[in-house]
Amino acid sequence: MKLIKFILLFVAAGAIVGCAPKKPFNVNNPEILHQNEDALTQVIIYDVFTPPVASRIYGYTSLAAYEAMRFEDPKYLSLTAQIKGFKAMPQPEKGKTYNYTLAATRALFEVGRHVVFSKDTLKKYEDNLYAKFKDNLDDDTYNRSMAFGEAISKVIIKRADFDNYPQTRGKPKYLGHNGHAEWRPTPPDYLDGVEYCWGTMEPYAIESSKQFPLPHPPLYSEDKNSVYYKQAMEVYQTNKSLTPEQKTIALFWDDNPFVVQHDGHIMYANKKITPGGHWMGITAIACRQAKAGSVKTAQAYALTTMALFDSFICSWEAKYQYSFIRPVSVINETIDHYWLPLLQTPPFPEYPAGHACISMASATVLSKLFGDNVAFMDTTEKRYIGLTRHFDSFQKAAEETAVSRFYGGIHFRNSEHMGSVQGKQVGEFILSKLKLTK
Repeated sequence: MKLIKFILLFVAAGAIVGCAPKKPFNVNNPEILHQNEDALTQVIIYDVFTPPVASRIYGYTSLAAYEAMRFEDPKYLSLTAQIKGFKAMPQPEKGKTYNYTLAATRALFEVGRHVVFSKDTLKKYEDNLYAKFKDNLDDDTYNRSMAFGEAISKVIIKRADFDNYPQTRGKPKYLGHNGHAEWRPTPPDYLDGVEYCWGTMEPYAIESSKQFPLPHPPLYSEDKNSVYYKQAMEVYQTNKSLTPEQKTIALFWDDNPFVVQHDGHIMYANKKITPGGHWMGITAIACRQAKAGSVKTAQAYALTTMALFDSFICSWEAKYQYSFIRPVSVINETIDHYWLPLLQTPPFPEYPAGHACISMASATVLSKLFGDNVAFMDTTEKRYIGLTRHFDSFQKAAEETAVSRFYGGIHFRNSEHMGSVQGKQVGEFILSKLKLTK
């Protein structure tokens, strides 16, 4: 009898749960924009795009979303109308009803499927999301919003097709040189240089990749008292006696999208978020913490991606202009033949530190949007490597990013400093050029 009663109670409880109303879907929730960006990030990780290429993907998709989303609040101005190479954007029909969150979603993913490999993955996410919109909007508003987002995406895609990315895909490999102080492929995998044509990309806001030139890195010298030798010795000695905190900082900001692990004759790869993806995560944290609405959120993503894209272009121009040697190459040749850094050295020239550059550019933009002294907990890496860190400001986070490359043994101090200098110049120029609201 007791068993029968238990079964009846269990069935009744299941019926109650089964009949519980579904949580309503808010078609204007800014969280949708965050989820869209995260879905894009997961595809970028899966497809193993290099950091510069990832910044391009984030850039075009986020601009597309913003150019659709901004019509929800008339005070927000077009960004593409103020930067290079974009045709005039479509305008919504007067007197007609739109859902601009849906339009922004449509615009982002139409562009996204044009610039990633795993198109089916995005399509699956999209279809599920569109079904929710369709259930909560009248047919006319749904169809009109979808068409508006698609129209915006076509203008964005047209620009992307002629930014010199497709035109440089057949480039030969860059293997550097074996001369003094010159970059060459580094251990353990000795990969060729990544994206050596990136300085020829068409930027968004800056005038050219050479707009913010950097001084020459330290000249080669065999003198043990020279700057050249001392900077290598500093990396070597510091890396051999890192504190637990310094190791944590290096690992937290590693953001190498494809680290090859070696175990005897076995090789396997770990896929992770890119440096740009990390700052997109920080952008999401800033928006949520500020309880930013949908238009402000879309604007934050768009401006951050502009800073990422343009700073990568400047940084990569300098990297391949100087083609400067990595610490591991100097140290193996002159100090310790068997030494390897804490972090795996990325496959491109050393000077300046690109992560420092793009981080300071992003921090400069976010400080303008949300404030100079906004404390936050950076949880971006929790899902990937299980680490979180607290920062008193975006600037402090960018400063730690820069020094992390030194702790990781993959950059000299001068390079992380000059990367930060260049990144701040890029970020400040973008903000000085653009008018954000009426």
